[in-house]
Parts: sequence; C-alpha cells; structure tokens
Amino acid sequence: MTILFCGDPHGSFSQIIRAVAVKRPKAVVIVGDHDLEQPLEEVLAPVVAAGVPVWWIPGNHDGDRVHWYSNLFDSGLADFNLHGQVVELAPGLRVAGLGGVFRGRIWHPSEGDGTPRYPSRDSYLDSLPAGHRWRGGLPLAQRVSIWWEDYQKLKAQRADVLVCHEAPSSHRHGFAVLDELARSMGARTIIHGHHHIGYQVTLPAGLRVVGIARAGLWRLAVPARVARTRHDATHC
Repeated sequence: MTILFCGDPHGSFSQIIRAVAVKRPKAVVIVGDHDLEQPLEEVLAPVVAAGVPVWWIPGNHDGDRVHWYSNLFDSGLADFNLHGQVVELAPGLRVAGLGGVFRGRIWHPSEGDGTPRYPSRDSYLDSLPAGHRWRGGLPLAQRVSIWWEDYQKLKAQRADVLVCHEAPSSHRHGFAVLDELARSMGARTIIHGHHHIGYQVTLPAGLRVVGIARAGLWRLAVPARVARTRHDATHC
C-alpha cells in the first residue's frame, strides 16, 4: 500500500496519471501550485475514475489568478483540501496539511520577533477597507497565506506526516516553525514543495524531511499493519 505525493505541478499532470495507472496508490496528495486551466477533477479525470482519492493543499501561485483559484477551490475536489486538517489516508497513517506561504503582511516568522501582524483572518479583514475585499472576504492573494490561527489549530492535533507548501529549516529559505509544528504534532516526516528541489534529510530527533521537485513524485510505502509512528518510503 502506498501514498503518492506530487510536487508542484504548475500545469503538468500527466506524470500523476501515469504513476497512478502503474502504482495504484491508496491516495494522491498534491503539495500546491497547481496552475489549473480546467477544474482539478477534469484534469485528473482518469485518477478520479480509478477511485483514487486526490487530496491537495494550496500553494502561493494558486492565488495568482482568479481562474486558477476557482479551478481548485471551487472544483469537484474542493472537499479534499487537506489544509488545516488531519486525515487518516491509510489505516493508522494520519496526514496533516498546511498550505500556502508566509507573508510579511500577515505573518513572517523570520521578520521582527516572529509574531504575526494579524493572528486571524477576522483581524485582518477588520483592517481592510471594503473595496479591498474579494468576493466579500479576503483578497485573492491572502487566501493562500499561512495564518497563525490555522497553525495553532494543527499544533493541538496529532499526525504522522505533515504536508506543507513552505519548507522547514532543512532548506535555506525554510522555517523552523514548521519543524516545531511537526514535532508538536508527533509527526516523523515533513513533505514539502515550493522550491522545486528533490532531496531528503534528517533533522535532529529523527525528523525526516522530503522535498519534492517540480512535477516530481514520491511514494510513501505504508505497511498493512502500520504503527502510528513507523513507516517506510520509496521513490517512484
């Protein structure tokens, strides 16, 4: 049994379709930056038809254009948005999602004392003139920002794997607060995209990090009777 993790597609999905046909994974997880010209369920129609669940988190580019955003967030797979929640994707394997990116206007852990300027969406909306809202709420770009309230919500839960768009401290442009989040949740693995680099490293206390290259694929092998904190992985 495997879970297929997919690096930032940026409009390229054929590699996912081929891998699903050959590997028959239990589920698919896309780590952001889809750049969709059609709704996600149409782009991945063969995967959906095969009965393989497609989970996803947003990346920063998913908020660049209205139709990219709509083809993801308003798609037939909108309910499979993994951001801000923990889902058991295989028996005994809990996967958490944190999509989007840090932004100085909202919360950038590497700037100042690291505290958020706006801890919640409501606090940010209260600061905006009505004309700066989109669809009556957050501006488009801020809908793919990382919010302190989502981070804190996840921190109170338990997971085995943390999937995020941003990188943890293993990358030179990464953030140690993601290491902290994973450890607080009891996760042993972080899987991320955004920087288009494929690599694997182990951080202190045995926290494994997997970076997936642009349109890259990585398989997590899940034993049939997996313990909640033990799992093995293989490349595609």
